[in-house]
Amino acid sequence: MSGKNQHVVKRDDGWAVKGAGNKKDTSHHRTQEEARQAAVEIARNQKSEVVIHGRDGKIRDKDSYGNDPHPPKG
Repeated sequence: MSGKNQHVVKRDDGWAVKGAGNKKDTSHHRTQEEARQAAVEIARNQKSEVVIHGRDGKIRDKDSYGNDPHPPKG
């Protein structure tokens, strides 16, 4: 069973990592890159995905760590 996807989201004071469905942020970071790196660590441990949101809140990118429902062919 895979863990929760980790979302990197914009906050007033920087960027946050938030597990899907969680009420509270997991961690806060100064930059989006720092938040992304923290999210990747959690996703690797939980075999889940990192979902990166842009400043506008829209999903910008997704990376899978361990449980890819659509692995690349070849």
